[in-house]
Amino acid sequence: MKTITTPIIPTKQTFYKVDALHELDLKAICVFTAIGFFLDQDTYYQDTKVLRPATEYTLDSSNKVLNSKPYFNWHYRPRDISFEKALEEFSRLFENIIKDQTTGKKVILPLSGGLDSRTQAAALKTLQADVSTYSYEFKGGYPETKVAKEVAKACDFKFQDYKINRGYLWNVIEDLTELNRCYSDFTSPRQMAICNNFNEMGDVFSLGHWGDVLFDSMNLSDLSHDQQVEVLISRLLKRGGLEFASLLWEEWELEGHFKDYFRSRISELLNTIDIDNSNARLRAFKSKYWAPRWTSVNLSIFSKYKPITLPYYDDRMCQFICTIPESFLKGRQLQIAYIKKRMPELAKMEWQDQRPFNLYNYHLNKKPYNLPYRIINKLKREIKALTGKPYVQRNWELQFLGKANERFLKKYILESGLENWVSQSLLKTHLNEFIQGDSLRYAHSINMLLVLAKFNQQNSTIG
Repeated sequence: MKTITTPIIPTKQTFYKVDALHELDLKAICVFTAIGFFLDQDTYYQDTKVLRPATEYTLDSSNKVLNSKPYFNWHYRPRDISFEKALEEFSRLFENIIKDQTTGKKVILPLSGGLDSRTQAAALKTLQADVSTYSYEFKGGYPETKVAKEVAKACDFKFQDYKINRGYLWNVIEDLTELNRCYSDFTSPRQMAICNNFNEMGDVFSLGHWGDVLFDSMNLSDLSHDQQVEVLISRLLKRGGLEFASLLWEEWELEGHFKDYFRSRISELLNTIDIDNSNARLRAFKSKYWAPRWTSVNLSIFSKYKPITLPYYDDRMCQFICTIPESFLKGRQLQIAYIKKRMPELAKMEWQDQRPFNLYNYHLNKKPYNLPYRIINKLKREIKALTGKPYVQRNWELQFLGKANERFLKKYILESGLENWVSQSLLKTHLNEFIQGDSLRYAHSINMLLVLAKFNQQNSTIG
């Protein structure tokens, strides 16, 4: 026997066995193709499941669960405290967590133009940590490394910038398949393009994942359960995901309709969260079901090279956020106030999500104040397009578009044996529509077909 206690937000999936046939779980795979990750305990197979978060498990020698007991449930019990008190508590907790995670080690901090890593930078500077930073951007895209470089310079951290080049995926896809085990798409983890540089950077990663979820509000009014389900569905589904999953559902002759099954699953999982406040309830849903099965999957790329730490994943941070009034989280207020308090110079730098504004004037990101920037930015994109160098906003544009990338897509999708369980006509139709038609609409389905193709190659039991 062995005992396993899973964190409130696990950094990796832990698999176990159940008494069932070793056959594909086609319903679970349909959900995966619709949203890009598996729900709850689902995996590719009926006899294999994933341990739930925040639970104490006892497993037998066959890796089957003997008993389990949750030790934490997401809740919303806001305390009657001032914003200043909440800020003081957050500052102390955040810095203590980072100190516990990084003391005596050279820290590797990925930087962006956003708030999560900037908040970490302010804390690490306050703690006088030894920090090496880096950032990357798409070739031909928004110069994200520009702001990151300014943050590193203000903190006196070492800095390295990188470009994510066209077609890098095909050189690393085999390694990526081994690392994420086909539980995520292959174009989201941009870090795979530069991972060979990680060994030289430091001792431990400090990663900012999930700060944007815990420390923001969804700005929703009080909604009924059914309305909350609809909000989640709209945010979970990828562009074209519902249509693609529905096609697979019909092709595999599964009972009923995919849309009804999916809505039922979301409603059932949401019912496990006993919170009245709509914003807090949906945040809890995302933290319980989204983070462990989507965000955490590609953390394996970091952990292959160095130990990883995630201050926003820390159990103490999850417990803390359940006690903070929702009004204090709206608009990232706590993180913004913390940066202003600890390092005002970082607050004066452009906030990527509100560009070209910063943490002092981002409220001006509306008409007419942002019109000059929007007009100039649009003109720049149009000029780039006319010169044959379109503005790159998404990783799949670098990895899927163009003749060279098309050849790899066709090879992997059409020559993987995937036609044993996905019809050749569906494969060819989606490839042709992506290449010759609306690439934006079909990018997600192509991404999922590529993942299924690699999964099929790695598992000889299919077919």
